Amino acid sequence: MTPTVLALPHLRLDDEVIGWVVDDRREPWVGLAHAVTVLGNTLTLTVICLIVVAALLIRRKVGMAVLLGAGALLGSAAMVTLKHIFGRTRPPVTDRLLTIESYSFPSGHAMMSMVVYCLLAVVAFGVSGWVRDHRWVLLAAPLLSIAIGLTRIYLAVHWPTDVLAGWAFGAMWVVLCVWIFGLFERWTHRTEVGST
Repeated sequence: MTPTVLALPHLRLDDEVIGWVVDDRREPWVGLAHAVTVLGNTLTLTVICLIVVAALLIRRKVGMAVLLGAGALLGSAAMVTLKHIFGRTRPPVTDRLLTIESYSFPSGHAMMSMVVYCLLAVVAFGVSGWVRDHRWVLLAAPLLSIAIGLTRIYLAVHWPTDVLAGWAFGAMWVVLCVWIFGLFERWTHRTEVGST
């Protein structure tokens, strides 16, 4: 790992929560945590993005494809940059149920699951009349990200504040992406109107 700008320490609350979680872990919850956490893996999120982006391009929804693809790709770069800036170490190896050696803050699973699944929700809202008529299904995106983030704490591969920060950074990134996309759409519309 490369040198970092900061060496962010974990908090006393982090220690207390991880200690409580580790002392209380049992099946079938450990197995469930292992299964759910896969939904936030880089490979899983990448495959989902590629499939959806390809489907959007086939349907000629280029703007939505760029929103999802660029939003996820640049969000991942932002997440890695943040990890190296803060340089926080993970919980003790003896507590972890997964072998991971990268920096801990923010949680990449929490941040990127929030980014990808919420951008997927935005895209679904934009292209699907059914989704617009059943808006409650959009809650699945943040709820899935929350579930994924909780598994990172349960498996003791992240401090709780890593996960909270991941959700917060992810949500802010989604808002930024949607805002920029809205600006671009309005600019494109004005350009088209002005040229007619």
